[in-house]
Amino acid sequence: MSIKLSPEAIQQAEQETLVMTRNEKQVIQEAAVLVPIYQGEDSELRIILIRRSKGGLHGGQIAFPGGKRERRDSTLLDTALREANEEIGIATESVDILKALPVVHTQTTGFRVSPFLARIIPPPHWCREEREVAEVLEVRVLDLAAPQADVEQFPTSSEPSAHIVLPSGQDRVWGLTYRILKPLVPRLLANEWAL
Repeated sequence: MSIKLSPEAIQQAEQETLVMTRNEKQVIQEAAVLVPIYQGEDSELRIILIRRSKGGLHGGQIAFPGGKRERRDSTLLDTALREANEEIGIATESVDILKALPVVHTQTTGFRVSPFLARIIPPPHWCREEREVAEVLEVRVLDLAAPQADVEQFPTSSEPSAHIVLPSGQDRVWGLTYRILKPLVPRLLANEWAL
């Protein structure tokens, strides 16, 4: 694994988390996600998304691999790497961290999520944790760049929500995952990072 984040950058993210946690009236829970990307054999840039298994707070939703910080995680990057390995079998040594992306807050569940953009070598077969992950989706970034975008009312929100419709026509990316992808996709297509 190659990590390009300086210890100072990780420490700053950790410190921001502590300040936010102390200043918010709501208890903020820390979480992290890995935003895995790779260049496919067809030369297409692909991003890995997962469909959460049914049940639970996020059942059936399209997301990035990731989850809640545990005591054993020294940093939020450790959380993202651990969760990606546990959920879909991405080996830490096949991960090259490109950037710590801006922190995103969930709108209803009290999480402060730190996303980490990572170039990966995908495994020959995804080893998903079936209790948490129903399916691994390898989506072309180009398909996310020109999506059928819509605004509709979701039952969990009092405001209309933007989302991306995936090529299947049935899957929608919304909420926190949408808010991470929306500014990221143009940057990926502009080759901001060597991939």
